[in-house]
Amino acid sequence: MYIHAILGEHADVAELVGLSDTNPGRLEYFEDLIEQSYGEKIEGFAPADLADFIRSKNINRLIVTTPDFTHAQMICTALEAGADVVVEKPLTINAADAQRITNTAEATGRKVIVTFNYRYSPRNTALKKALLEGQIGKVTSVDFTWMLDTVHGADYFRRWHRQKANSGGLLIHKSSHHFDLVNWWLDDVPARVYAAGSLAFYGPENAADRGQHREHERGTFEGSQADPFALDLRSDPKLKGLYLDNEHLDGYRRDQDVFSGEINIEDNLALTVTYARGALLTYSLNAHSPWEGYRVAINGTEGRLELDVIERAAVLPAAGGSPVDPSVSVDGQDSLVRRRGERLVLQRHWEAAVELEIRNGEGSHGGGDKLLLADIFRGAVEDDYARPAGLSDGVAAIAVGIAGNDSLSTGSPVDVADLGLELGIAKSAHPVPAGR
Repeated sequence: MYIHAILGEHADVAELVGLSDTNPGRLEYFEDLIEQSYGEKIEGFAPADLADFIRSKNINRLIVTTPDFTHAQMICTALEAGADVVVEKPLTINAADAQRITNTAEATGRKVIVTFNYRYSPRNTALKKALLEGQIGKVTSVDFTWMLDTVHGADYFRRWHRQKANSGGLLIHKSSHHFDLVNWWLDDVPARVYAAGSLAFYGPENAADRGQHREHERGTFEGSQADPFALDLRSDPKLKGLYLDNEHLDGYRRDQDVFSGEINIEDNLALTVTYARGALLTYSLNAHSPWEGYRVAINGTEGRLELDVIERAAVLPAAGGSPVDPSVSVDGQDSLVRRRGERLVLQRHWEAAVELEIRNGEGSHGGGDKLLLADIFRGAVEDDYARPAGLSDGVAAIAVGIAGNDSLSTGSPVDVADLGLELGIAKSAHPVPAGR
């Protein structure tokens, strides 16, 4: 995404100077892609040489897309070498690293941008607009349910994410997106978190309990088409070129079986979060749903807002082929009972419900990714919805997941203040009004 943005639409304001990866084969894959697509040769360098490369090339900005547990080291190295940082969510996976990043940013005066692209999705912006207009008065509570299906959800249990030491679990890796939305919608910060969760579907123990015998520890095998949970890397040229062709260089398998190996992240999660200004959040995540999407209901003193989103209506394995890249959700699968789409409904007290307009643009996430990339490379413009996310937003988003993981360990509620993070008090240029 970033390569095409820099060398394509934003080539007049940005220059791609270098690429780095721990796997030289994956690095070569993208070097070849750039040369074939744009006719340019981009220099590669070893991750250990990051600071020297930034200084020697006078790099202004580093984009970090590495596994979550490496973010803090990459970010702090870049800040200290004199570059700003754009980092994929989550910011990092624990409180100590979050505070390390904060301290380094303050000491160097450099900037950190966290790419929360869901803020830019028109449906989520439409909900923010209704709140800013005071359509439901003062917010009292939020109900938020997220469904990951057996293609997308399963994929977190194939990859490095399956180990909490790498990803912080889904509460941090995936749910930080969702918690950021709530923080942003409410213009508030979390104060207390109580969590429950379990690994109830994936993993070898659950497969054995259901009498499922797994013969293969990876998805690339002859006859994989008959297994809906098998991801055969040979079936997708990109996955094959990036991972299968290069696994001999570092041993990393992109297609681990979701019912094998040491998986220690949860696939079912539920949280209760108390916010600093008093609103309550009830949140749940299921990673083995038969359909993918989310439902949000926000209650206020003057009414209720409801956002329903169906991103993939069903998982229907194609005849003769296993799933391809699970990150792609546009597949046309639909039904009369559960139709893909989105709907935002407002119902004020003593009034009939009305549907609010959602204006989608072109591209992924309803055109939201295009808006995000423009803010990153051309500079954020004045925004009534305060969508650009900085370091403090990144910290506040993972604070819920960090506290949630602590609560899972102790069985008790966790005060976010006890994490030692600098969340501050929510002070928006556009506070949610008390009335309409």
